[in-house]
Amino acid sequence: MLKVHRSQHSIQLAVTQLVVTEAFYAGILELPVRRSFTSKGAPDHLIIDMDGVAIIFVEESDVIKAHPVLEPRFSMFPRGIGITLHFEVTEIEDIRDAVMEEGLEILYPLELKPYGVKEMWCFDPDGYLIVLDEIIQLNKKVL
Repeated sequence: MLKVHRSQHSIQLAVTQLVVTEAFYAGILELPVRRSFTSKGAPDHLIIDMDGVAIIFVEESDVIKAHPVLEPRFSMFPRGIGITLHFEVTEIEDIRDAVMEEGLEILYPLELKPYGVKEMWCFDPDGYLIVLDEIIQLNKKVL
């Protein structure tokens, strides 16, 4: 099998539509998302290579085509239950505004934490829980 990413480990997530997933992760979160170059007949997918772990997004319909035995499970269990993806971002206020503009659900609104991080929890278009952190520089007092 040809490896489609550089990372040693990978996680594959099923999504409804790759174009919507790409708009969220590349457009709103500005993560390094790339489309796969697949051979004829192979499913299209998105890849985020991140320091040793790749996240691969594949459309649910393609997963079901390849593995029909999984189809009943997709209808029994909502996507994303028990999965949380954490990303360090910049310009988190702009991300918050875009998430709100798209009507995506925010679980915990943007908050400045006492340890120097702006944090927000939201759901992606497929219901995966996303935790976003932006590290800020705290003013240090000179002793």
